[in-house]
Amino acid sequence: MNADLILVLDAGTTSTRAIAFSLEGAIIASAARPLTQGYPAPGQVEHDAGEIWRLSRDCLLEVADSVGAPRIAAIGITNQRETVVLWDKASGQPLCPAIVWQDRRTADVCAALKAEGHEPAVQATTGLLLDPYFSATKLRWAIDHWPEVAEAHAAGQLLAGTVESWLIWKLSAGTCHITDATNASRTLLMELATARWSDEMLDLFWVPAEILPEIVDCAGPLASTQLLGQRVPITGSAGDQHAASIGQACLAPGEIKATYGTGCFVLAHAGAAVPASTHRLLATLAFRLDGVNAYALEGSIFVAGAAVQWLRDGLGLIGSAAETEALARSVPDSGGVTFVPALAGLGAPHWSPGARGLITGLSGGTTKAHLARATLEAMGQQTADLTDALRADGVAVTALRVDGGMVANDWLCQDLADSLGVPVQRPAVIETTAMGAAMLAAVGAGLFADLATAAAAMVKPDRSFSPQATDDERSARRAAWARAVRLTLDA
Repeated sequence: MNADLILVLDAGTTSTRAIAFSLEGAIIASAARPLTQGYPAPGQVEHDAGEIWRLSRDCLLEVADSVGAPRIAAIGITNQRETVVLWDKASGQPLCPAIVWQDRRTADVCAALKAEGHEPAVQATTGLLLDPYFSATKLRWAIDHWPEVAEAHAAGQLLAGTVESWLIWKLSAGTCHITDATNASRTLLMELATARWSDEMLDLFWVPAEILPEIVDCAGPLASTQLLGQRVPITGSAGDQHAASIGQACLAPGEIKATYGTGCFVLAHAGAAVPASTHRLLATLAFRLDGVNAYALEGSIFVAGAAVQWLRDGLGLIGSAAETEALARSVPDSGGVTFVPALAGLGAPHWSPGARGLITGLSGGTTKAHLARATLEAMGQQTADLTDALRADGVAVTALRVDGGMVANDWLCQDLADSLGVPVQRPAVIETTAMGAAMLAAVGAGLFADLATAAAAMVKPDRSFSPQATDDERSARRAAWARAVRLTLDA
């Protein structure tokens, strides 16, 4: 039997999945498991790292059993970024809950460092801003507050990493403690220009270098696993947003994608030079191949699909996310309602971890349809905030490539085009995060010469949504949104 499939492990925030791709980009089989979300205190979000591993393992085995393990040529991994896992080197067991990227428990630490004037140096070195979103302050907090972690560190047994690092450690039976450069670039600890751990940042955040993984490329012979009953190489790895950008074939400067999952993340490919933002965007890696860095500018929205989940689970207004499309179409507008979904603070370009959600314009005539429409409209307005910042940083925004579970909603895609004033392009396979990991793994396994060749074979378009709103309509909506955001920030 020919090894003609790439098996991808997509370890996300709300679920972990395994997907088998053909070399033509078709999904052959998949399996998914929901992850338990832990909220031990306001502003705190945790996962069980042991559960992440067990469910990821089960998904991989289920898909391999479905397609036949001998067909798996290589494994690619993509993951929720910034989330940190700390484990015991000897036992291979997690020592504490994983602290999730959405977690805000270190907001005061970041505020203090900012007040001390450290942010310019942090941004110049890492491309990032001081925010509890990133990994460094989470790592330090865990060492300081969980005795099991401190004891393991004192005994020389502590290892740490982001989620892909933890999964590769487990898949390789504890033989590989590595992290790919895209995930490392999200920790506040990596020097962006060199893709090496920064001694200056390690000292600033009091993170011991010896607990961190080795930084490696995004493709190549990274590790291997015997999980499937035979040796299978792990040849691709990237953080979810970087993988989605690759899966959208954003491989040249100026090509832009937005992924709408739990949050929304916009990446604009910036080329071979480290970009600098003066409008509160992040400089990050697009990917690293053969020791060469490609860079991107990124804007992060903390709450996207999570706002729809809140309508469903928090308020009970809908039974499923899919209902929002029909509800949005059932009313001519939002009835004057504007929803700023700052349920976990505001990300770029505001970077206000203390901001809280706000709904304005309620009246006796407001219905759940108006609230659903306002929730979807917030996606377009938050994205427009980011594309405005990209333009101010010199990026020509001529189109937006979109992916993620939310963009199965045609109404949302059209509203994005109307909000941004540019065409919105959706691929045939919206699982572009997994697609990008598959492309990396295929290149790393030598099945394609480079990412451009992989994209030509695997990435297929679906449809494009052209703007239909007038400039006046777009401006009026932007003004209403700006007023609501000011109220949110002032609250």
